Amino acid sequence: MKNVLITGAAGFLGSHLCDRFIKEGFHVIGMDNFITGDKKNISHLEGNDNFQFIEHDVTEFVKIEGELDYILHFASPASPIDYLKIPIQTLKVGSLGTHNLLGLAKAKGARILIASTSEIYGDPLVHPQTESYYGNVNTIGPRGVYDEAKRFQESITMAYHRFHGLETRIVRIFNTYGPRMRLNDGRVIPAFMGQALRGEDLTIFGDGSQTRSFCYVDDQVEGIYNLLFSDYVEPVNIGNPHEISIKDFAEEIIKLTGTKQKVVYKDLPIDDPMQRQPDIALAKKILNWEPKVTREEGLKITFNYFKTLSANELLKREHKDFKNHIRK
Repeated sequence: MKNVLITGAAGFLGSHLCDRFIKEGFHVIGMDNFITGDKKNISHLEGNDNFQFIEHDVTEFVKIEGELDYILHFASPASPIDYLKIPIQTLKVGSLGTHNLLGLAKAKGARILIASTSEIYGDPLVHPQTESYYGNVNTIGPRGVYDEAKRFQESITMAYHRFHGLETRIVRIFNTYGPRMRLNDGRVIPAFMGQALRGEDLTIFGDGSQTRSFCYVDDQVEGIYNLLFSDYVEPVNIGNPHEISIKDFAEEIIKLTGTKQKVVYKDLPIDDPMQRQPDIALAKKILNWEPKVTREEGLKITFNYFKTLSANELLKREHKDFKNHIRK
């Protein structure tokens, strides 16, 4: 049985990856410090002989006993509400955390896959975004703490590959959604659905002409899984290329939820990207991958999940206290 370490295991995407690798017959070691993850996301794995959990902050030295075949590094705040609250921790997990895990991979002779993001493209001047595009990023803006952490992450990963011959993979993740997302975490889908379920008006930042492309979590996990076992070492976009404006998307959510809310407009945040659409030609070519789940189908599943949440969870505004986790 092969052993795989998944950091950020209690997060939205990390928990789905744990499920997938257990299903494929791996022994999964999940790691998280719960700064943004949720124990409920992995509670169903308690008692599973093929799952082991370690509560740990990867910015500190990471020690794993025994053999380790693969590492998937998904430990990072990934939503604006998180990385704007904890900017230093976001930078540290992308730099120190990645360095620690690359060192662990080198010591164990393990292949490591790094979770990067479409945010490395910033507010893109090229559309759709291909892996060869270098991006348009404000390094000192509020979002720079996340963008630059991920850009550094890619750089050090490729340095380890070139200098040490380490087996590395890099996935650039575009907007992903599905069950286990947190309501009101600053991302479009849970924010809109949470407002609809509470009977609030839907909030659009800017005039709504900015675009996004949403990939259902099962498709995203499939792409990541295929990339890990491919022979390709440079970054690969994994996302859904079907683009929609935020204004049109809000109308889709209103129709889906059967609510009668209005749409209200607020100022656009600094450096918020106006366009986001992946070019997935490379993923199609080298991974034989493209998304299968339609937005209509995925949104229904996600909305049904949110409807199962308790009234307290729906009313909560995610004002989580991070004081216990914050270091200077």
